[in-house]
Amino acid sequence: MYGSPRIHAALQARGIRCGRKRVVRLMQTQGLQAKQRRQHKPTTTSSDPTAHFASNLLNRDFTATRPNTKWVTDITAIPTVEGWLYLAVVLDLFSRMVVGWAMDSTENEHLVTRALQMALARRHPQAGLLHLTSRGSEYTSRGYQTLLAELGIEVSMSRTANCYDNAAMESFFDKLKSECVDRTHFQSQAQARSAIDLRTSNAFTTRFACIPRYSMSVRLSMNKPLHNQ
Repeated sequence: MYGSPRIHAALQARGIRCGRKRVVRLMQTQGLQAKQRRQHKPTTTSSDPTAHFASNLLNRDFTATRPNTKWVTDITAIPTVEGWLYLAVVLDLFSRMVVGWAMDSTENEHLVTRALQMALARRHPQAGLLHLTSRGSEYTSRGYQTLLAELGIEVSMSRTANCYDNAAMESFFDKLKSECVDRTHFQSQAQARSAIDLRTSNAFTTRFACIPRYSMSVRLSMNKPLHNQ
């Protein structure tokens, strides 16, 4: 449940005329209030002390003039009764759309590689693409770095424990959790996979629809063709 400012804005966008104070009054009458975000699992990056760390070439410049010139990626954890489900996402900074993703019960090199391979298969970027990752051992692994080098992808790495270096990804995950994950107590990893449904031919924006509590589907698509995004 959203607070009165967001509900008022949504009503205005739909052409429904009403005052902000009336929205507040009606919500109070019905005993409705904004859903408070629950505490998430702390995000930690396990680095390999022997690994080579690339410089932060992106340098918090999250703008892009063309698609497939700047990608950012990261991992988040989704809580379920069965244990954590890890989600790796690759985001194109031109349109802020998800171009690759993968889910697994284990956070490792295989997880992030699958997300990257999906992005590569869907977008076929040219050499020179700037790709920002964390300094986690999954991203600094020999296999992941070899794949990037073979394709001529330029590597950029955020600094340790600095969420602002990858603010675009942090914002995406924050919206995903507040508008989808935090609304459901997932009994199984399969249930979480179904709710976070990214298996469509179209891409996704970082603006998630308001999902009713009884709904178990997040299927957000854009009308524009994927290759134009």
